[in-house]
Amino acid sequence: MRIISYVFLLLIALLGAGFAILNSEKVSFNYYIGTSTMPLSLLLALGFVIGCFVGILVGLLLLFKTKLKNYRLRQKLHLAEKEIENLRAIPLQDKH
Repeated sequence: MRIISYVFLLLIALLGAGFAILNSEKVSFNYYIGTSTMPLSLLLALGFVIGCFVGILVGLLLLFKTKLKNYRLRQKLHLAEKEIENLRAIPLQDKH
């Protein structure tokens, strides 16, 4: 199993190297602060990495919000269960 993962990583590295060689032309990248010239493959790789980072941050934000909502709902559930337990402990009074 370990050999298969090494072969898979080697294949990905070779594909990445081939992609970098085929897209080695310099391109001009204009952003708000200035301009930069870099190889197209590097620009695409940076865009991919930045996109992954932003996606992870958004995912963590959503996860945190969900965990917080879950915590609040558990607190409400615990309070409701306590109230039900207290109501069950009160003896019934029949006025007839």
